[in-house]
Amino acid sequence: MATETAAAHGPTASEYISHHLTHLNSSGHPQTSIIDFSIINLDTLTFSVLMGVLGLFAMWRVASRVTSGVPGRMQAAVEIVMEMVANQAKGIIHHEESRKFVAPLALTVFIWIFLMNALDFLPVDLLPLLWQTVTGNHHAFLRVVPTADLNSTLGMAIGVLLICFYYNIRIKGVGGWVHELFTAPFGSHPLLYPINFAMQIIEFLAKTISHGMRLFGNMYAGELVFMLIALMGAAWSSAGLTGPLLWAGHVVAGTAWAIFHLLIVVLQAFIFMMLTLVYIGQAHESH
Repeated sequence: MATETAAAHGPTASEYISHHLTHLNSSGHPQTSIIDFSIINLDTLTFSVLMGVLGLFAMWRVASRVTSGVPGRMQAAVEIVMEMVANQAKGIIHHEESRKFVAPLALTVFIWIFLMNALDFLPVDLLPLLWQTVTGNHHAFLRVVPTADLNSTLGMAIGVLLICFYYNIRIKGVGGWVHELFTAPFGSHPLLYPINFAMQIIEFLAKTISHGMRLFGNMYAGELVFMLIALMGAAWSSAGLTGPLLWAGHVVAGTAWAIFHLLIVVLQAFIFMMLTLVYIGQAHESH
């Protein structure tokens, strides 16, 4: 896509996908590596903040228009979600004082991740083309779905890990938590202290990495499928029946995948929220 030939004749399939998987970042150069702590993915950061602001605004609008009579559709939908989250939090975290913070946190996580996931329903080329028009650079990069970036999902998972550390210390005390780190799960014999501590560290790392990777993997795969479907639609000008058939397949496959992906968008937000509750709930328990 960077060559004059590609510019004249259009990108190949691999160039098209590679372009859409490249971030707008602080380095000013194409960056396709998944994690680089020296570079900030500006598109991920921007769309994450925008979806957070949108979620806060929507919740504020609903809260400002709450009525004691027959609720509107938006209020009813929010009440259903709030009740679902509150019931899940009550069933997992039995410490009432902790639920005053954890339940709203879980609700925020669910709505925020749902909105970020939902950006995947926008046409693949819509916002990148608008961005290229604004910048005047026909090779400008822009990735729209924040949860398809491992940096953002691992960042949220690390945030959950830090909250778990906080509740471990708050509920058990510093001494109690340190004692648990060195005595669970195999016992309090001094020879077992290094093994217990290593097992605890591995558990924390495994939970955090899997927490972030699960959301990233599903959204990244969904993004790739949408790109492949978009490539089918781009083949409409091919000679013979191939072009029209691929275009028809693009419409059918795009519609079917969008309907199926709606389930994925909601389910992945729910799973991330539930794991957040489970991990924080485990921090309240003693071995």
